[in-house]
Amino acid sequence: MTRDAAAHASPSAPRWRGMVEVDDTALAVTDSGGPGLPVLYLNGQFATQGYWRRVIAELGPSWRHITFDGRARGRRSRTSSDYSFEAALRDVDAVLAARGVRRAIVVGWSYGAVVAAHWAHRHPDRALGAVLVDGAFPHDWLDEAMARRIRTMFRRMRPITVPMRLTGLTPRMSADQMADSNIELGELSRESALGPVLDALAVPTRFVVASGSSLGSRADEQERIRESLDAAIARNPRIALSAKVSSDHGAILRRDFAAVAGAVRKVAELSPARR
Repeated sequence: MTRDAAAHASPSAPRWRGMVEVDDTALAVTDSGGPGLPVLYLNGQFATQGYWRRVIAELGPSWRHITFDGRARGRRSRTSSDYSFEAALRDVDAVLAARGVRRAIVVGWSYGAVVAAHWAHRHPDRALGAVLVDGAFPHDWLDEAMARRIRTMFRRMRPITVPMRLTGLTPRMSADQMADSNIELGELSRESALGPVLDALAVPTRFVVASGSSLGSRADEQERIRESLDAAIARNPRIALSAKVSSDHGAILRRDFAAVAGAVRKVAELSPARR
């Protein structure tokens, strides 16, 4: 066991894989078990828990890794009547409660970074820290024109995404449901909405930031969004940039997993549970 994980060691739990019921649905959950520090991984908006496998392998077995597929994501999580952001936050609580975990580091990529930031803000007594991977940037990127672009993009993608649902690579959500979720993310990402959340974070928080574009972005739009992080870091001493990597948004967990794992280790070192 590594020193940072051992500092937070808890009673050993068995490895487990199964379904966790919440609201009108059930989520596919994987818990590596063991006595190590719990780390909960929060996926990108339409991604699956498999995206974290390289980060988990890099950290190794001395940590307790908990992953899950969101509503209608992956091959096993069931559909729901509610795909809202508040539902995503309820899912975090449901998964942790089902696995008997009260305190954990939350690690989120993209949409999951916003979920992680909000959950850590609402539960400073339960969050041991947060690692936010190329997401949770307080920037006003959503306007009426962008909302139209989002709806058009998801409708155009429908002939591709629908046949791929059986593979688990795309969610079992309609084009309008996916667009609604993305538009809600834009509203939550406004500086006036997300800025105060980041300012109030009371736990060690580290960002790992990608470079270049993301799905649906144009030219340097994504880089301008990332620049909004500078002001948040200046306002809250608990927040810092752990790494700016060369991978783009979609490839960061695949290519720069070591940088993400390094941020998790740093947050564990700074965790209030050490004091």
